[in-house]
Amino acid sequence: MDINMTLIGQTIAMIVFVWFCMKFIWPPILNALEERQQQIEEGLAAADKSQEKLVEAQAQADEIVNEARQQATGILDQAHARANEIVADGKDAGVKERERQLSAAKAEIEQEANKAREELRGQVSAIAIASAEKILKREIDGKAHDDILGKLAQEL
Repeated sequence: MDINMTLIGQTIAMIVFVWFCMKFIWPPILNALEERQQQIEEGLAAADKSQEKLVEAQAQADEIVNEARQQATGILDQAHARANEIVADGKDAGVKERERQLSAAKAEIEQEANKAREELRGQVSAIAIASAEKILKREIDGKAHDDILGKLAQEL
């Protein structure tokens, strides 16, 4: 194999091409690769931070849900207690109303009984006067003997 000028020319051209690439092309490519590598690292770090924040947010959400459940349970307990109080108050009011009506009915019955007694006394007095008139065959003075008949009616 002969070394000729073509081979020497191609070798020189290759050396110039490699030097040109190393001087002007290779540094921007390396810079772009380093920038891309840095962006990827920052993205991964941000993803890790986002994952941590997501875990924290999930924990906070769980805590808020638990607090809301506890508050709901407390509100339900208060509502049940208030409902029981209302029922108890209603029962008490019903018992008081029943006792009031019972007292009123007893008073009315007593009043009616007294009225019936007075009517019976009056009727007994009238019967006694009628009987006495028939017996004596004369009319008895009602005013004079009302006191006697009243005492008699009270004794009956």
